[in-house]
Amino acid sequence: MNKQIFSLQPFPSTKTLPNLKIAGTIARNHNQLAISYQLLGDLKEVAIAPPSNTPMRKHELWKDTCFEFFLGIKDSQRYWEFNLSPAGHWNVYRFDGYRQGMQEEITLTILPFNAYQQSDSLAITLDMDLDKIISADQAIVVAITTVIKHADGEVTYWALTHQGLEADFHLQESFVIAL
Repeated sequence: MNKQIFSLQPFPSTKTLPNLKIAGTIARNHNQLAISYQLLGDLKEVAIAPPSNTPMRKHELWKDTCFEFFLGIKDSQRYWEFNLSPAGHWNVYRFDGYRQGMQEEITLTILPFNAYQQSDSLAITLDMDLDKIISADQAIVVAITTVIKHADGEVTYWALTHQGLEADFHLQESFVIAL
């Protein structure tokens, strides 16, 4: 098993950000991928959608607080964007290259993740089989990201690293975790 700890950083801003921390772990065991996020801090400052009784695949989850990761095949332009909403909604998009050929990944019909919220923390955990999109012998690279929508409507972008002049989670240079 290849397990790594991560901590996300906000994209540099001139605005004062609430005191938040986003950290977690990611692991791959054969073709099982497990990722967990923990958002810590003053969550009264964060707009967090309440749990849905009917979680489903939805578009544009990144317009609100959304935990994301980007999974690519090493030495390939193809990659996937995974979106996980604290409400339980989700989506997965496949790309042929940098922001090219975006389409829903229809081979995935469910994304088995959970969200747990307390007054000062929010945890998101996902454990999934990658067999429907990649084979167990393929090396993968990952970018881990989060969009935080603040109570005042301001949006901040968090990632392992920010490689561009603007927040851009799709940059291949940001896929820095190898599994």
